[in-house]
Amino acid sequence: MRGVEYRGLTRIEGPVVITERSVNVGFNETVAVYDRNEGRRLGRVVDMSGDWTAIQIFGSTTGLSADDARVEFLGKPMELRVGPGLLGRVFNGLGEPIDGYGNIISSVCLDVNGLPINPYARTYPRDFIQTGVSAIDGMNTLIRGQKLPIFSGNGLPHNRLAAQIVRQAKILSAESEQFVVVFCAMGVKYDVAKFFLDDFEKSGVLANVAVFLSLADAPSLERLVAPRCALTAAEYLAYDRNMHVLVVMTDMTNYCEALREVSSIRGEVPSRKGYPGYLYSDLSSLYERAGKIEGSSGSITQLPILTMPSDDISHPIPDLSGYITEGQIVLDRELFQRGIYPPVAGLPSLSRLMKDGIGPGMTREDHKDLSSQLFAAYSKVRQIRNLSSIIGEEELSENDKKYLKFGEQFEQVFLTQGEYENRSIDRTLDLGWQVVASLPKEDLLRINQDYIEKYMVSAAM
Repeated sequence: MRGVEYRGLTRIEGPVVITERSVNVGFNETVAVYDRNEGRRLGRVVDMSGDWTAIQIFGSTTGLSADDARVEFLGKPMELRVGPGLLGRVFNGLGEPIDGYGNIISSVCLDVNGLPINPYARTYPRDFIQTGVSAIDGMNTLIRGQKLPIFSGNGLPHNRLAAQIVRQAKILSAESEQFVVVFCAMGVKYDVAKFFLDDFEKSGVLANVAVFLSLADAPSLERLVAPRCALTAAEYLAYDRNMHVLVVMTDMTNYCEALREVSSIRGEVPSRKGYPGYLYSDLSSLYERAGKIEGSSGSITQLPILTMPSDDISHPIPDLSGYITEGQIVLDRELFQRGIYPPVAGLPSLSRLMKDGIGPGMTREDHKDLSSQLFAAYSKVRQIRNLSSIIGEEELSENDKKYLKFGEQFEQVFLTQGEYENRSIDRTLDLGWQVVASLPKEDLLRINQDYIEKYMVSAAM
């Protein structure tokens, strides 16, 4: 059934077209706009008043004529066709297949805007996800149902780290075949997209990954839809197919730039650094689609990646993301320049749900005490390094020199690992004990004495 159709546009402003207000048009409704040659462009309703409707076109408005264009209101929100065939496929930012295999065979279509999860229906995230990366598993543990962003900077290896996590991540307490990944890339270059696709294919994980790619040369407005399509696919896999879904989204900075562009075109009053005042609520509408729901064995875990402009962690994008999510993993440029991979900063990084997903029956009994001691000791290392740069290393006390040695071992042995090195949680904790052994015994105040006697000797062996 065709929707209501109108001929002619009031005006065209960049990717936004204005037409006379029609009866029974809804916000976010899908619209088809036809040019004089019957070329079809999809859009959605982004604003309305008593006399006009603003439509955001997913693509270029080049070739559209205000007199000859036709506007068809389709009477439904933008939808994504979902089914078991999602996995192993590659889609563009609008959910259209771009891998040459045609549409998936399914009659199920879901609204890409999703529905907010009733807080009462949520269950608390507790299951440990092993990424195989010691800096994450040991110090900033990822929990099933958590949203844990990676704060990076231009030129840092966040793409390599994301690909490694997709290759290696698994839930130890769940069946491996139930764990799948939805990967969404927004505004990425061709070489970055090719890197991810080649990596997934070579490592054999592509069959368990649904990929949504919005390339850099695609319309910037497509970036606003891409994460919503990806999260809709994740919700179907998690809550209809009872799978454990890890959603990796990169780069959220490109998404926010597109949001700022649309806001500017619509003439909205800007907020901090030109971003719209609703940036917080818009990001929340994406991040809050992660979690576990009572009555469903499936779950959605989010790992958004964003590049901080000028490495500024107080920039609106990382700042607001930190308020919404449950921690952050921060990549450090100094560590990267020293050849350490992954360059995860020890002190600014944290996982707020870590305490509820580690310990006996989940990881190991000594995990909490050991990670707490590593954090405390590395914090002291940073202080001693600052002091050393002022007075010189030779003027430091013997105890301080032991901490400097610990800092080097922590970075070179515990943090540093190969891009294709998949460490078990036991291996990660054993490495933690190896580096802790270089500290004075009397300073190990955060670790239970029984654990020291049990694990430090075995780690040394």
